[in-house]
This record gives sequence, C-alpha cells and structure tokens, in this order.
Amino acid sequence: MIRKTKIVATIGPASDSPEILARLIEAGVNVFRLGTAHDTVERVLDRVKTIKEVIAKQDTAVGILVDLAGPKVRAAFGEGPVELVMGAEVLIRSGEQLSSGTEIFVNVDDIARNLVVGDQLHMGDGSATLEVTEVSAEVATAVVKRSGTMRGRPGVHVPSSRLTQSSPTPEDIKYFDAVYEAGVDMVAVSFVKTGRDMRALGGEKAPQGPLLIAKIETQAAVDNLDSILEHSDAVMVARGDLGLECSLPGLPALQKKIISAAVAAGKPVITATQMLESMTEMAQPTRAEVTDVANAVYDGTSAVMLSGETAVGHDPVLVVETMADILDQADMNFEHEAWSERIERSTPSFGPEETDVRKVAFAMRTAAHRAASALKSQNIVTITGTGATSRAISRFRPRARILAVTPDQRVANQLALSWGVLPTIGMAEGHGTERIMSVLKSLRDQGLLQPGELVPIVSGASNSALVSNVIRMENVPED
Repeated sequence: MIRKTKIVATIGPASDSPEILARLIEAGVNVFRLGTAHDTVERVLDRVKTIKEVIAKQDTAVGILVDLAGPKVRAAFGEGPVELVMGAEVLIRSGEQLSSGTEIFVNVDDIARNLVVGDQLHMGDGSATLEVTEVSAEVATAVVKRSGTMRGRPGVHVPSSRLTQSSPTPEDIKYFDAVYEAGVDMVAVSFVKTGRDMRALGGEKAPQGPLLIAKIETQAAVDNLDSILEHSDAVMVARGDLGLECSLPGLPALQKKIISAAVAAGKPVITATQMLESMTEMAQPTRAEVTDVANAVYDGTSAVMLSGETAVGHDPVLVVETMADILDQADMNFEHEAWSERIERSTPSFGPEETDVRKVAFAMRTAAHRAASALKSQNIVTITGTGATSRAISRFRPRARILAVTPDQRVANQLALSWGVLPTIGMAEGHGTERIMSVLKSLRDQGLLQPGELVPIVSGASNSALVSNVIRMENVPED
C-alpha cells in the first residue's frame, strides 16, 4: 500500500545538511518547510538552494514550503533560562530590551494600549500564562498564573482582537518577494483573519506562482473560514496559537470543522503543531501522540506537519520514519466510502451563472471517483497541466491511488501536498486514444501500473484543452 497522507517536515539546524535532507526524503518526507521567524532572508534562500539541489537528485516530487512569520508578538530573553514564578507581578512594556522575570519587553508599539484587564497572555506556546491586572498608557501589569521557563525569543500570545497589526506584514512581503523569485512551491501566511489578507501578496497564481496556504490560528480566521478558503490554495490547522486563542478543550472540534470545510472545498489541509513533540528528545512518541496523528488522518487531513521534531530534534530521520509508519496504519483504517458519501452530499448544486467549463470539470472529476469505486480500481490516472483535476478527485478520498501525470515539475511538487496523489513527470503525446495510451504505457514502464490493469483516466482532449473533458476506462497495454 502506498501512503496517502503526506508528511511536511520543518528544516532547521538538525536537518539542513544535504545528507540528512536526502535521508528525510527516503524516510518519507513529501514537503520541506522553512520558517522565517528566526532566519534572515539570505539564510532562507541558502536553505532553499540546498534543498532544491538535493531534490533534483531524487526520483520523486518533493515540495518546498516557506512559512511567513506574520505579526507575531515576541519577547526577548537571553540565552540563559529566565523563570516566571507563579504569583509574581510582571511589568509589560514595548521595546527590544532583554526581558527578566519581573519585566517583559515585547516587539509591539503601544502594547499596553492594546490590552485590557483580564486578558490572558500565553508565553512560549502556553509554557507560562500571565493575567493582566492593570493597564496604563506605557505599561501593563500582570500576574503569573502558570509558571514557566523562558529563553531566546518566545512568542507572546495576545488575543487577536486586541491587535491592529495586519497580515502579511511588510517583513513578510519582503520574504515573499525573495522566495517567489527563488521558485518555492508553497507559501504559508500566518495570522490570517480574512480572505483579504490572502490577496495582499503579489505574483501569479499557482501553478505559475506558489500555492498560498492560509494558517488558521485566530478566532477571526475560524469565523471567516469560507472567505479564506475562497482566496487560498490550501490551509493549515495551526494548533499552537489556535489552541490558545479558542481554548484547548474546543480545539479537537475546530480541527474537524476546518479539515472538513477545506476538503469539501477541494483544498489541501495540513494539521500542525506538536504531532510527535516528545520525539524532539525521545526515541519513541507517546501513545497520546500516536492517537492524535491517527485521529487527524480519520478527520480527513491531507498532511501532518513536524516542527521542532525535525528542525532541532535529536534524530529527524527517525521521527519521519515513525510518522510514516503511523500514517500507514491509519490510512489502512480510513473510511473511504463514508467520506466520499459525505463529500458528495455536501457538494452544492450549480447556479444559473455557473460556467459550462466548471460544470464539465466537476462532472469529469466526480465520474472518475465513482468509476474507480465501481471498478474497484487500484489507480486513477489524471493527465493535468495545473494539478486542479488531481486535487479535485483527491477531495473524495478514494481508495484508488491518484497517479497525476504532468509535464510541469512545479505542478508535481505542489501536488506532493495532496492526499493520495502520486505526481510523476510525463508528456501526453498525440490526441484521443493515442494520447491516453502513451501515458498508460509510460506508467506501466515505470512500474506504476500493471499490464492488463483496468483504470479510469481523466484528461483534456489535447495538451491545449482548457479543462479535463475526457474520461476513459482502459486496460493498461500488455506491450
């Protein structure tokens, strides 16, 4: 069985050497993620170059995702540990000075004016919690409600409704322009609140430009999910800040809601944060982590993301191998038919203003999924120029593997994020039957299809077709 749920691995000091990157691909990484919060533009571009060189030597499509930091509130501590003691009174000010256990400086102008008495401030993804007790023009006073140890530049979670900063920030746009020119496959936008935020980045739409991934981590993003999905190519359930903003007990239900909405809209969705957190230091995950990963698969997620586990963990390759094993088992127990039925029930009917092109595309993709189910096919073949057909079939979560044949390497890399899709580079030569048979023979020669196997194929009538408008059931040629 080929694993269908994809793995996104964050690259950092523990994993950025060419040797480790190659081993991570072999272990099962589908997409490499690079953060921008702690690295310069030059450092990010150097890593992109190194990753591209490694991928070029592999016989598989692997995507590169750059994660823009967004308007993240941070405090600066030194390299040594600073203890925030339960019950201690702490002053909160704007500034870039080093913080202490009694005075915290954050990188937001007029921070005190943005707070109100009773606000809960979570430090370092919830490692410590402060409650605001008094506010003046220049300083806010808070009491430590949960003690914790701080070092470096931990995030300070302030309720998103309190902040006027918008996403993407000017710094994000600088990073975006640089990585856009470098040809990365995907870009994630942090602290999105509305669909308008996703329109603020320039450049061409995917596949000429990168897939734009909206990180859902604020209450505003949850409230505006439909608008964000409309203006995004994919979404990420960013459970770190989302769990702080919307409460931990409500997080599982939010995860299910976001995943379901994204898949119904035909958009890939990544589930992120603390998936195998204990493996940053340990050789095995906890039972709770294994269950959490499996439940994300059963929720319908397209991919799961590893963060510190692969960026700074003691054995990034072991983490990916472990994640791949968990996903293999979860994929085997996925309820394909129930999910497909749910997606078909949730599909809205077309209005009178809908174009014929979109109607034809929808009909072709739905028919391919139904044909594969009726024939009990092991594979569905899509011949695609943009990846749209493959992603649309993926939303049904079919038992069959989706073999996406595309002449465009970037399209293949972007499809590496999509559930159940195995992208492969290839040209569909000729027209009609000749075109389809050339692809089937190529996939047979690569060992991806078996001679005589009966498969559904979805394609355009020619390479210049504007939409996939042909579906055929064909046996793979014997010779």
